Amino acid sequence: MPSKECWSGHRAARSAVHSAKPESRQPDLLIAALGMKLRARKSSVTIWQPLKLFAYSQLTSLVRRATLKENEHIPKYEKIHNFKVHTFRGPHWCEYCANFMWGLIAQGVKCAGLNSEGLYRVSGFSDLIEDVKMAFDRDGEKADISVNMYEDINIITGALKLYFRDLPIPLITYDAYPKFIESAKTTDPDEQLEILHEALKMLPPAHCETLRYLMAHLKRVTLHEKENLMSAENLGIVFGPTLMRAPELDAMAALNDIRYQRLVVETLIKNEDILF
Repeated sequence: MPSKECWSGHRAARSAVHSAKPESRQPDLLIAALGMKLRARKSSVTIWQPLKLFAYSQLTSLVRRATLKENEHIPKYEKIHNFKVHTFRGPHWCEYCANFMWGLIAQGVKCAGLNSEGLYRVSGFSDLIEDVKMAFDRDGEKADISVNMYEDINIITGALKLYFRDLPIPLITYDAYPKFIESAKTTDPDEQLEILHEALKMLPPAHCETLRYLMAHLKRVTLHEKENLMSAENLGIVFGPTLMRAPELDAMAALNDIRYQRLVVETLIKNEDILF
């Protein structure tokens, strides 16, 4: 019959074996989590290699985006806008920065109605949108577009979209159009931003300043997506064809570019803080 000391030693050995099992299983669990099938004696360096590569790619992406922010930016205009009144299509040029934003900036219009469902997607009453246009033609920057005059925010958003559609030269000009489309066709996100950055520098100052102001506004719209249901993608669908027009007269080419126009505006909205 085994002695008491032998029995105690045997229990201690079994306890040590059981306690060691969870520790020995940890690398196996890690390998399973990483979706890797490695042999039992693979180096730990091999196990962590995918994580290192992922971390390196993320760091590289952050550096490239930070470099864009530090590069030459679109000039910011600090003077007070002074609009020269023309017509709705004129447009109302600011003598300091040649900004397109007619009376909207001059009146200090705030981002109103951000929680309105379908903002910019829902159309306002066409006759009232025409009234807004005529008010700018008649009164210039003194036109009253306050909530007291037009309770439906979709009338004001409709007038804004109409204004951009009626510009003789689109906000994203014909000369810069191919570069913007090139960015949308690029699959690498960081390279896409770099191409967009170059495309923005091709725009005249008035166009670029207006685009910056508009994208900052649309970015604020997306922050209320839960209420207004307008994501960057949805706004891209609305504003892509509004801000961009293909220089070619080929109808089929213009139709094929619609999806890329959407992607351009969507990317501009999402990366407004980096690109402008």
